[in-house]
Amino acid sequence: SGNYYNQGEIRKKELEQSCFLLGIPASDVTVIDHRDLPDNPAVEWDTQLLAAFVLEHIEANNINLVITFDAGGVSGHANHISLYTALRYRDCWFEIFILFLCLGCHVLVLESVNLFRKYISVLDVPLSCLLPRDVLFILTEEETEQARRAMRCHRSQLLWFRHVYMLFSRYMVINSLRLL
Repeated sequence: SGNYYNQGEIRKKELEQSCFLLGIPASDVTVIDHRDLPDNPAVEWDTQLLAAFVLEHIEANNINLVITFDAGGVSGHANHISLYTALRYRDCWFEIFILFLCLGCHVLVLESVNLFRKYISVLDVPLSCLLPRDVLFILTEEETEQARRAMRCHRSQLLWFRHVYMLFSRYMVINSLRLL
């Protein structure tokens, strides 16, 4: 629920506001509050438990595309990395394989880049176009501003470095992904 600083309820509301601005209705937002999956940038989540939650959610909602972090978690955030690890979990791999084949569900992972590339914003477009990837999203100016408005909904997390992120991060403009 985003309760790292005991702000779980505030962060749930901020998430719903952000999703609303992105055109995602509250009925399509699921917040999992589980004591073994704490919001903590230093804690790796239980892979088996998380994989079970993700698979259950995919099946229950007929999801055909999952977008997650790669092994670097974009910022090294342990919770982000745990999501990637859960989708590669061997004991659930057969179930994931069945989901891919039978339900047509695909998984895309967001490419983590080095710190220099992370903060050169649109200047990373030429390099990203040249490097191998399966999917490349380049947002329009309007879409970038919509993403910034959505991020501003997360007021409890808007520390100084997140303002820098919103101004200079390539992830606000360009995202390269690969199929898992």
